[in-house]
Amino acid sequence: MLCWLREEEMSLQEFQQRVGCVITHVDEIMQQEIRPLLAVDIIEQLHRQFALLSGGRGKDGAPIITFPEYSGFGDLLDEDFQNVVTYLTSIPSLDAASIGFVIIIDRRRDKWSSVKASLTRIAGAFPGNLQLVLVLRPSRFFQRAVADIGMKLHRDDFKMKVPIVMLNSLSDLHGYVDKGQLTCELGGNLEYCHSQWIHHRTAIENFAVTVKTTAQMLQKFGTDLSETELPNDVQYTKDLLTTHTEKHDKLKDELKLAVQQGTTLLGCIKEQAAKSENHKLNPDEMENQTTVERLLAQLDETENAFQQFWSKHYLKLEQCLQLRHFEHDFREVKVSLDSLMDTLTFLSDIGDCVTRVEMLLNDLNTLEEKESLEKAQLHALHGDQLIQSNHYAVDSIRPKCVELRRICDNFTNEAKKKYDILSKSNQIHKEHVSLLQSPMLWCESGVYLLASQAVDKCQSQDGAEAALQDIEKFLETAKENQLSDLKNIHNQYELVLNAEVKVCAVEMFEKRQVSLKKLSAKQTRPVQPVAPRPESSPNRPALSKTPRTTGPAPGKSPPLSILGFINVSALTNTTKGLLCNWCVLTDPVFFLPRHIMNELIETERLYVEELQSIMEGYAAELDNTELSHLIPTALENKKDVLFGNLPEIYEFHNRTFFKELENCMERPELVGTCFLKRKEELQIYEKYCQNKPRSEALWRQCGDGLFFQECQKKLDHKLSLDAYLLKPVQRITKYQLMLKEMLKCSKNQEGTAELEEALATMLDIIKSVNDSMHQIAITGFEGNLSELGKLLMQGSFNVWTDHKKGHSKVKDLARFKPMQRHLFLYNKMLLFCKKREETTDEKPSPSYSFKHSLKMSAVGITENVKGDIKKFEVWYNGREEVYIIQAPSMDVKNMWVSEIRKVLTGQLEACRGIQCSTHSHTHTHTHTHTPLPPPPSSSMHQSPTVPL
Repeated sequence: MLCWLREEEMSLQEFQQRVGCVITHVDEIMQQEIRPLLAVDIIEQLHRQFALLSGGRGKDGAPIITFPEYSGFGDLLDEDFQNVVTYLTSIPSLDAASIGFVIIIDRRRDKWSSVKASLTRIAGAFPGNLQLVLVLRPSRFFQRAVADIGMKLHRDDFKMKVPIVMLNSLSDLHGYVDKGQLTCELGGNLEYCHSQWIHHRTAIENFAVTVKTTAQMLQKFGTDLSETELPNDVQYTKDLLTTHTEKHDKLKDELKLAVQQGTTLLGCIKEQAAKSENHKLNPDEMENQTTVERLLAQLDETENAFQQFWSKHYLKLEQCLQLRHFEHDFREVKVSLDSLMDTLTFLSDIGDCVTRVEMLLNDLNTLEEKESLEKAQLHALHGDQLIQSNHYAVDSIRPKCVELRRICDNFTNEAKKKYDILSKSNQIHKEHVSLLQSPMLWCESGVYLLASQAVDKCQSQDGAEAALQDIEKFLETAKENQLSDLKNIHNQYELVLNAEVKVCAVEMFEKRQVSLKKLSAKQTRPVQPVAPRPESSPNRPALSKTPRTTGPAPGKSPPLSILGFINVSALTNTTKGLLCNWCVLTDPVFFLPRHIMNELIETERLYVEELQSIMEGYAAELDNTELSHLIPTALENKKDVLFGNLPEIYEFHNRTFFKELENCMERPELVGTCFLKRKEELQIYEKYCQNKPRSEALWRQCGDGLFFQECQKKLDHKLSLDAYLLKPVQRITKYQLMLKEMLKCSKNQEGTAELEEALATMLDIIKSVNDSMHQIAITGFEGNLSELGKLLMQGSFNVWTDHKKGHSKVKDLARFKPMQRHLFLYNKMLLFCKKREETTDEKPSPSYSFKHSLKMSAVGITENVKGDIKKFEVWYNGREEVYIIQAPSMDVKNMWVSEIRKVLTGQLEACRGIQCSTHSHTHTHTHTHTPLPPPPSSSMHQSPTVPL
């Protein structure tokens, strides 16, 4: 799984790079750095036609901008004039623009004042390089004379570094610019339609925006896929696959629409050139065609990159679904196999007669014909196929295949053993029924004799000797029944002798003999009799009249005299397991919590022992002068760095927590209270985890030293110290797992509420530890983080800014491009940081470069922002600064909004408390007070300030 995540991350990086290059190329094509506006932004000003970019070129290919006669030129707003001129100069290519622009000012029907105003405005606001300024002077005699005089007097006032040429007629103009580069209004033959020009410009720019927006959507989609955690069950994986596929299909449709839009636009441009055989596109039209072709190429590049990335991701999702199906089927097959194995284990391999043995053989054959074995083999074969298909989870699939085959082999071997035993037993029964009848009856008589001996009479020496004589006389009857060697009989017919008979024949007589001999040799004080005393005579009835018994009657206990000789501590593991199962079945509410409690205590004992071995076998040895020559130089005075606050953790568990857990052994329902009582002390793990990166770095530097090898050898540890230093991190996460298990089997029982609260507390501690690991990576913050209060939340967001006092261009740019920021919410402050990946020798680790902070005492929040349900606003000092924050999901947004509201509500309550206190104090003395201003409120209005 981890390997797949790393591989997916690499493919995501590649995809993001390729799409990012497309976005950059689109910006370069559209010259976004020098063109802050689009045609649609100034469409009204362009329609006035006071300045035109007709597509003509002057000498050396200089673009021509024409200022035709326009009666309202002097009334134009400076902003409108500057926007149009800036936009027109940004359209030609950088190469053409670098040559310089040719300006043609047509004022033939106007006055010198208009010429002067035009030159003055162009000189003051023209953003591009100028090559030449051509002015068609007023045609009326008086105005022409005034223009000549005015030009001589005011030429230096225009502050232009290029020639300003005053022209008397169109023929003079044609001496500077070829007719083919001039429109018909200027006596040329260049075709130009202003409305069509505006239509093409808006269409091209709209297409460029579509390409960029589509690429950004794909980029975000890739990020969303990479941040999505894979589910652990079949249905959720199916739902995830469906959701992602639907999003993919929707984006594919967006791509198709964009391609159609670009193709249609390119066709319109080419259609313009195909109007007649002699018609040729002017340079600007050629650049328009080139621009659309490049945008289409970038769109094609985006689509290819997206499809490659999606193919990899879709394959992973399909393989994940295959894995979840495999795991689900594995669990079902495993349960079925375990049940089958348990049935086989309980199936007796001893029968007391031919009929019983044949029934057992038939049951065994039925078990072997079960479908579970075939399903297990087929499932293992399916796992092999997944492995051969280069599935990413080979390391998870292979052990399960091995496990299934192991259980099947064990079943087959165990079944074969039972089959062999039962077959032999069947053969023996058929061949030696008459031979076995006599020893079986003899053994049963012996059991009756032992049970009928009055134990209270055996406490005297005479009674013991009498009972011993009865046993010896009975043993002599073995010769009459051809049983001279009981042990040989037992060994020969072990297969068919049941457990009770074995005990009587081999052990019971010998043990009773030993006991009676001791009693006869030395008188002991009487004890409470435990053996039942038969009402009939101790003399055993004739064997032929004795009913055959193979055990106690159903519902009754076996004779205490027999149980008295059974060594319970010598029970096999299988028997103990059966006993445990019996306990679970009879009282699961009692047994399961105690079983988990026992595991918790045992693992806690082992944990304390391991901590002790670290403290005594490593930390203490650093002060051992005999080993001082082996201590690495880098480790000198660094004990606190290597071990952190491990001594504090050890003391807490050894002296306090372990003992309190032991006290819960008999009452598992109290364990929740135990954790809640010590939740403050358990916070010591946060300090340990914060130090862990420093400890690991120091270990990598000197972990191979002879000092650690010598200590490990003395301790006889199989693992090195770094593995043991990881134990506290593992332990703090283990507690919540055990509490979850305890909750599962303690529903609606005493202590359930405390268990739930304890589980929530442990999860909160783990979250605090995780958050603190991010906090220690903050750089550049000049204050003291510990003075900001508790770290409540941390996470990555898209952030837009809007400052009332900011520059207008900065404000406009902020509307579109978000910043990637990692936010840290404290009780007293909200920090904005930039996440950076720092690669070390081992693995990349994040750091957070501090950028900005907001005091929570001056913060307000807008919970809903128009246009995106995942956005919310944080504003500062009465909306002087506004930060629009986009969360990765609605759940994340809701958690942050809720936590910020809690902080603000807490401040409000604190202010009210101060007000009340101040009011009470002032009322006592002066009967007047000044109310404190309320803190920023959590408003619910829609923010109109930043269009997103």
